[in-house]
Amino acid sequence: MKTKPLDQIDFRILSELQRDGGLSQRELAERVGLSQNACWRRLQTMNESGVLQGTKAKIDRKLTGLDLVVFVMIRTRHHSADWLKAFRRHVLTLPEVVDFHRISGDYDYLLKVVTEDMESYDRVYQRLIEGVELESVTSFFAMEAIAEERPLPL
Repeated sequence: MKTKPLDQIDFRILSELQRDGGLSQRELAERVGLSQNACWRRLQTMNESGVLQGTKAKIDRKLTGLDLVVFVMIRTRHHSADWLKAFRRHVLTLPEVVDFHRISGDYDYLLKVVTEDMESYDRVYQRLIEGVELESVTSFFAMEAIAEERPLPL
């Protein structure tokens, strides 16, 4: 399915939604200079094409007791399709893993883990290494979040 390219108004709608996903349709239309109907049609088009993928609430992790952020670098000797499928399936069973990337360079994978404290991270680590064979796992503990979940540069 070929989708229509996004125009400047679409990018303005997306920028506003990144700043505040809870805007009413009326407020969003006013901010981007459209009628509510025109804004709704654009939102529908972007939802149907997959540009917009649901809505999420931004939650202050510290106020929920999730004080520890750990970046986990993983190196493996295995690169077969079957191993990768099993590894992905295993990692995705760990709810504390909030970001999961295959990367290039000295490591093969990067995980961002958010959890309560060191003891709870150790439990995540134990579950991570018991599921699949890994060559090395290196953990980097965040001391301060300078910028998190920044909007896409539209």
